[in-house]
Amino acid sequence: MDEQMVSKPGLGRVALLAAFLLAIVHQYLFYGKMPGISYPIFVTLFYAFMLYFAKERLRKQTWFSYVWMASIFLLSLTYMLFGNWFFFALNIVVIPVLILLHMTYMLSYRKPAWSGIALIGAALEHLFPQSLRNWATGLRLLRRGKGGIPNERKQVLMRVLIGLLISVPLLLIVISLLSTADGVFSQLLAALPRIFDNISLGDWIFRGLWVLLLGLGMFGFVWGFVQSKSYIRTPLASEFDSMGQKLVAAEAGDEGIGLDDPVIITTVLTAINAVYMLFVSVQFSYLFGAWDGILPENSTYADYARSGFLELILVTSINFAILLLSLLAVRKAGGILKRVIQLLLYILVLCSMIMLYSAYSRLTLYEEAYGYTYIRFLVHAFMIFLGMLLVLAAVRISREPFPLLKCYIVLGLLSYVLMNYIGMDHIIAQQNIQRYEASGTLDAGYLAGLSADVVPELIRFSKQEKGILDEALRSRLSERTQPKQSWPSFNLANHRERRVLAEYFAGEVVYK
Repeated sequence: MDEQMVSKPGLGRVALLAAFLLAIVHQYLFYGKMPGISYPIFVTLFYAFMLYFAKERLRKQTWFSYVWMASIFLLSLTYMLFGNWFFFALNIVVIPVLILLHMTYMLSYRKPAWSGIALIGAALEHLFPQSLRNWATGLRLLRRGKGGIPNERKQVLMRVLIGLLISVPLLLIVISLLSTADGVFSQLLAALPRIFDNISLGDWIFRGLWVLLLGLGMFGFVWGFVQSKSYIRTPLASEFDSMGQKLVAAEAGDEGIGLDDPVIITTVLTAINAVYMLFVSVQFSYLFGAWDGILPENSTYADYARSGFLELILVTSINFAILLLSLLAVRKAGGILKRVIQLLLYILVLCSMIMLYSAYSRLTLYEEAYGYTYIRFLVHAFMIFLGMLLVLAAVRISREPFPLLKCYIVLGLLSYVLMNYIGMDHIIAQQNIQRYEASGTLDAGYLAGLSADVVPELIRFSKQEKGILDEALRSRLSERTQPKQSWPSFNLANHRERRVLAEYFAGEVVYK
């Protein structure tokens, strides 16, 4: 196809100016600052920027597109609401990826399906060739406007303005250097507002590069949608497209991937199910008997729990993969063979669920003995998520039109948002406190090291137990007595933590 060259020089200049303004806002919000309320503010501004300048490319939205956008906004709000460091770090990657895929779905000339693998290829195309191609467009617009300026006075004025723009940063740098080099000159400037005290040459250079590169990057990204170049079978895009076509064809029963032959699948399922059924029947006497203290001979709680993790790995890496591959073979089979495959798949799901429950119960037992941590909580959550995936796959076994891939995408996105808002630290704290009340055993160091979300709860517990966590909480207070952060880094959990700790130790009680 030919490049879609819509001549919009005026809109291009405005978009470039808006991109640089947004880049200036970005460096103000994030340069040298921790993300906080700044994150949802910038996400909102970025969406407004993209949807305004590329509104002509906006396709008709589906219900999932709105769920997608709401999920992105809710995830961005976690930087303002919560203090959990695990999701703080993970969302730095997850949110930009979700935004890239969402923008591609809404604005790409390819109009990929939100549940298709071609969406990934289209997103990579817009992130790299489409965006980078328009960096040159942005640089041309910076140099000169198309068509020139006929009025000579306007040309002179434009040159004066350019000279001033160049002079201002140079003056700031020179004055900063001179005031540092000569004390008398520095005293002469003392009567002026002290705007040069904290200026460093490297800092200004870095800020300038930040704004320049990010501004050009955001302009290139939006202009890659506004003036898309249709690439004919580019290696990257064609690879994703052909892969997606193969999967669609295999799902429709028109083309096989190779290992989804009904006879091959029946043989594999028969062999694997025989092993799993033997495994379950032999171990059923003590799979769930550990609750009564019945463990296999020479087995400890730790060994019992670790064997559960191994079962989980087997469920995820073998059973689930076989299950998904076998679903592709169901449509190719007919008559009795199809019913046999469906029966074998139900047996596979049942055995997988039994092993998954066994692993879940073993981990619960391990937690009761050794306490609750982030890792153990996340493994629990993953087991529940995997169980839901297995249930959906079981529905798909007998209902061929069931949109399994779409359900997985929706479930995955909503589950991730739920994990951000479920209050992982609260649950861990509550479980460890209940364990202490039942057994008198407490890992005070780990409990006091949880995020700022649970500090009010820890204070209540420490009061109740005559200051059992006071030393650790006092240490947290000393760590939080730092200079007040700027407003872009505002986080509700951290603010509440500093306030309640200061109030708690302001009227400190000596426990006897």
